[in-house]
Amino acid sequence: MEASCELEYDALPLPPHSFLALINLMRQPILLQCFLIGYLWFGHTATGAEETPQQWKVSELRFQVERLSDNPVDTPFSATFTSEAGHSITVPGFYDGDQTYCIRFTPSVSGQWNYTTTSTTDELNNQSGKLTVSPATDQLRGGIELDPNNDRQFQFQNGDRYFPIAFECDWLFALDAENADDIPKTRKFVDTLAENGFNQVVLNVFAYDVKWGKDDRLDAKYEYGSPKVYPFAGDNESPDHSKLNIEYFQRLDRVIEYLDQKGIAAHLMAYVWNKRVNWPEANSAADNRYFDYVVRRYQAYPNLIWDISKEALGYGHNDVSYIHGRIERLRDLDAYKRLITVHDYSYCRRFADKIDFVSVQLWQSELYHVMRDVCKNIPGKPILNIEHGGYEKGPYVVFNGNYTSPEVCLERAYQCVFAGTFPTHYWQGAAWNVIVPDITELAPEDRPRLDYYRHLQTLVEKYDLGNLIAGDKHSNAGFSLHNGTGQILYYVPKENDFLGLRLPSEVRGQTMSLTWFNPFDGTFSETTQQKIDQWPAVKVPGEDGFRILILDHPDPNQ
Repeated sequence: MEASCELEYDALPLPPHSFLALINLMRQPILLQCFLIGYLWFGHTATGAEETPQQWKVSELRFQVERLSDNPVDTPFSATFTSEAGHSITVPGFYDGDQTYCIRFTPSVSGQWNYTTTSTTDELNNQSGKLTVSPATDQLRGGIELDPNNDRQFQFQNGDRYFPIAFECDWLFALDAENADDIPKTRKFVDTLAENGFNQVVLNVFAYDVKWGKDDRLDAKYEYGSPKVYPFAGDNESPDHSKLNIEYFQRLDRVIEYLDQKGIAAHLMAYVWNKRVNWPEANSAADNRYFDYVVRRYQAYPNLIWDISKEALGYGHNDVSYIHGRIERLRDLDAYKRLITVHDYSYCRRFADKIDFVSVQLWQSELYHVMRDVCKNIPGKPILNIEHGGYEKGPYVVFNGNYTSPEVCLERAYQCVFAGTFPTHYWQGAAWNVIVPDITELAPEDRPRLDYYRHLQTLVEKYDLGNLIAGDKHSNAGFSLHNGTGQILYYVPKENDFLGLRLPSEVRGQTMSLTWFNPFDGTFSETTQQKIDQWPAVKVPGEDGFRILILDHPDPNQ
């Protein structure tokens, strides 16, 4: 007998980690109940609302059983979904506590889908049903994937451009990890990031504490090192690696979900070696159980990006073969084929064929040419500078790197962009164990200049920077991006009083338009016109700091 899931929802008590969705009893053998839970984009407050599954939106099938094995996390369980158009996907499930198994399903197309479960446990095996999936709303754009028409770029599944402006917040998981009811600190901080143009957060599944010294002035309310929570049974000091702490992951769900609601990618690092985590032995049953569980639980989220480990080959933890094996294991388990990288340039440089995009950690002072060299050495992959050595200063010293000025950090971000790559920002008030979730609590002089990155986002979107060409010389100083048909954007260093231009001889004698962009306040100048002579040059505005020049000249090919 088959039960339809063309849903009609009733308000029932939900687990504390659930997104609000209301459930319809689909099939009920004596010992099993299966529920569909729809993950609502606008949070979990719409009690009693009707909600049907949507394209590119996470829904849950939940199955309650009477009998459990000794370690229920190890029970094989999956469901195969088939659309009326013939699309098919087999999604692994996971144990979610309270004698309940869950499968998260994010349909790639609208229409009717049939599903059938598979398990070695009779109660979970051969359960079937139907889902009627509505088309995606405008804010649902699908997962992040490689752009098939530009091997240096990303896009969403709906074809929209995705241009990463990333922010590192390793301990984001910890802000509300001890709050069973809500995530107010997480929401406050993530809202701040979203308002300031960031669309990717780099975070750990878990980290314990830093190894370096801590600022004596640090206010304890901003210290998230040595958390009481732990993803395994026991705690970091006395772990029981044979069991997972399901509640830990239920609370982490809330963070990933909220990032998704705000349109921010969750760049999730499964491991970190230098943050004092008591991990199980590599490749042990406990290690594999943890890794597989993370992959099974989080793969359905369309905002998910996988990262095997922060500094994957550093600190003597493990070798190349282990990272290879983790990637292969992940690809075998991830039905949605989310993108994979490794937070370790030495690995990415040698094994670019194993990953989907490259993560580099390069701190050199002349960053533009360094990043152009990376592009030349690793063709055909998007490149994220996940750590450029700029750690914007905060109210407390956490880790200084090479550069702490917010203006210098911004320069380095723009040099990444003009090299045809992507930047990641670090602020010492949020990158590691110290997090100030509400920056308005700080004195104005101690607040980060996150607004600079909102202006960067404005420039990216206004001129579609991801579609411009990097690396060509169109001036005798600075750097440029261009579209090949007459539009050139110049990064003009702060040292320049003038900028000599190199334009096609075919446009000599014609007119070019010039607009200046101030990356520190987001303003554009009035557009002016200038005749193109044999040696064209422009005077740079007298304000402090680097500037962006937008130049338009006639298309020389017409």
